[in-house]
Amino acid sequence: MKHIYAIVNNKGGVGKTSTVYNLSAGIARRNKRVLMIDVDPQANLTQSCGCDSSDNVYNSLLYDKELPIIEVKQNLFIAPSSMELSSFEHLNEVGKENILRSLIAKLEDKFDFVFIDCQPSLSALTMSALIASNNVIIPLQSHFLSSHGLKNLLTVISKTKQRLNPNLEVGGILLTMFKKNTVLSRDIADFTSSNFKNLVFKTKIRDNISIAEAPASQSDIFSYSPGSLGALDYGKFCSEFLARFNSK
Repeated sequence: MKHIYAIVNNKGGVGKTSTVYNLSAGIARRNKRVLMIDVDPQANLTQSCGCDSSDNVYNSLLYDKELPIIEVKQNLFIAPSSMELSSFEHLNEVGKENILRSLIAKLEDKFDFVFIDCQPSLSALTMSALIASNNVIIPLQSHFLSSHGLKNLLTVISKTKQRLNPNLEVGGILLTMFKKNTVLSRDIADFTSSNFKNLVFKTKIRDNISIAEAPASQSDIFSYSPGSLGALDYGKFCSEFLARFNSK
């Protein structure tokens, strides 16, 4: 399976979960089978999808059993998380960071795309996602502190590629919560474009209340508010994403 993406940033509140859900939902609407895997013990993605299952990713990692897969809507599926997953850090198991990769490999070609929602830290769970993936998408909030840690994150990804997963690439950087009328957002956009060039997606996800409201209705942005700026931006991002990776 070639299209496995870890959505990673070690800073919280940058739009990782929103990006996983809305990118996945947008691609599923284009007749692609998409699996979301929630490896964040906060389980925000799981809650956003309205899933409440006693069978979750932790059980799969602990007992090396098949991932539990729940259908969210047509072509869109999730392997849910739970608070139990936080104990994975303390699991005394040799090579535990490789378990997720082997579980995804067992899915063979059942899905066109797999997106992994990671917790906001460079934990064993995040490392598991990096080892399991072919590409990393980095949502970057248009704030100074978010951009400040970007080089460190890219260094971690580079070392993971060198030492643990030679197939890993940085798929792109997505600017989120963008406010085009503020100097700060424009400065962050200029900084990322100057330093990371083609890695930066042209689409910017503008700051939009509908994106924050949609999870409370257990909906993606396209179902919750199809005419919103959030739906427009994530729709454009889906098109750019598919164009970028279908060209490889």
